[in-house]
Amino acid sequence: MSTKFRFLSLFRPVVNLIPEVQAPTGKVVSFSEKRLWTIGTLFIFLVCCQIPIYGIAHTQSKDPFYWMRVILASNRGSLMELGISPIITSGTIMTVLSGAKVIDYDPNIEEDKRLFNCAQKLFGILITIGSAITIVASGQYGTLEALGAGNAILIIFQLFSSGMIILLLDELLTKGYGLGSGISLFIATNICESIIWKSFSPITISGSAEGFEGAILAAIYLLFTKQNKLKALEEAFYREGQANLSNLLGTVVVFLIVVQFQGWKVNIKLKNMQDLPVKLFYTSNMPVIIQASVTSSLMFFSKMLFERYPTNLLIKLLGEWSTENYGQMVPKSGLVYYISHRDKIMEDPLQFIIYVIFILGSCATFSRVWIEFSGQGPDSVIRQIENGARSQNMELDKEKKREIKNTIHTAALFGGMCIGLLSVLADVMGAIGSGTGILLAVTIIYQYWEVLKKKDDKSFVE
Repeated sequence: MSTKFRFLSLFRPVVNLIPEVQAPTGKVVSFSEKRLWTIGTLFIFLVCCQIPIYGIAHTQSKDPFYWMRVILASNRGSLMELGISPIITSGTIMTVLSGAKVIDYDPNIEEDKRLFNCAQKLFGILITIGSAITIVASGQYGTLEALGAGNAILIIFQLFSSGMIILLLDELLTKGYGLGSGISLFIATNICESIIWKSFSPITISGSAEGFEGAILAAIYLLFTKQNKLKALEEAFYREGQANLSNLLGTVVVFLIVVQFQGWKVNIKLKNMQDLPVKLFYTSNMPVIIQASVTSSLMFFSKMLFERYPTNLLIKLLGEWSTENYGQMVPKSGLVYYISHRDKIMEDPLQFIIYVIFILGSCATFSRVWIEFSGQGPDSVIRQIENGARSQNMELDKEKKREIKNTIHTAALFGGMCIGLLSVLADVMGAIGSGTGILLAVTIIYQYWEVLKKKDDKSFVE
């Protein structure tokens, strides 16, 4: 008997202590029930986004997470302060450990799957607690002296409780009670809300872009109030500091490009069996979600450390920060500067080149690792095909197996790079909600559309 130590075995004593949503048993969840569960989950999420955290002294005007809130389904000062970042971060940790073979994990073994999910959930809980403590300790809601020990503990408890709610809601949908996953649902909702708000917001603003916050309402306002209609149209397209028609047009263009790419696939011919379709976006939006989560976490800690130790050499190498117009802090040098998006590309072309290489390389890498972790790798696909082929007394030859492996690996790497490139393109075009955000929204909405198209399949019983 093998006595080899397994990392996942460490979680066996706590597997029954971690909260878990039981998978539906005894019957197939109907499409109507899935729809109701999904709507109910979304309702809870939206309510939590509007409930302010009790006990905070203030929220600073400089938001360290402002560039990532849409992607992380986060709403500042509310119970959804952390959004889905703990889930994404814990998933990233487990993905890296699994992909690097640090963890001996076989997704086809039920016990391994249970222990792996337990480990990921435990990491998510620990990250939620750590993030809550970090936010309070860093003074985002006021100094500890102003808050007091009681309020500080209460805020941490609220952030932890809401984090647990999000974790369980995501598991609820993932286990088969709803449509898709909680992560995708929350991201798509947050991004769509942002796009609609930036387009039609009736809040009035003053300054160089006087008018309305919403791009479309601002354009109508400018056309009606300015005598020079050409000048008014120019301001509506290029006004600074607020969403404009160029941003909205960029959002539409990226939306159409991504929808077009979603349909790209290669069909692998299998003898006497149904063709195996391999999509260009083989890993969907997971690479860019993981990349965005890792980058945002790195930037958050870089900013927090720089505010406390601005003269430390190592911290300055990680990133130096400064306050730009509109009161937001942005990196001006260091590692985080070169991996962050900048609006004015020509001010530092080298930074833009490094940023593009980083996005494409990281998305391709995470895409390649993710297929092995998620059971979408070529070995898993071949095993599934062979299991089905045995019932018909057929086998895959070596040449066909090699073709499947090469096609899936190419789709994972090249598809990940394409997702990264589309994200960069959307950022350059100024798409509302950031390039990563609009890319995620389109891919998630497309997935839901595919699910709705298949609602008459056997998997959906009315």
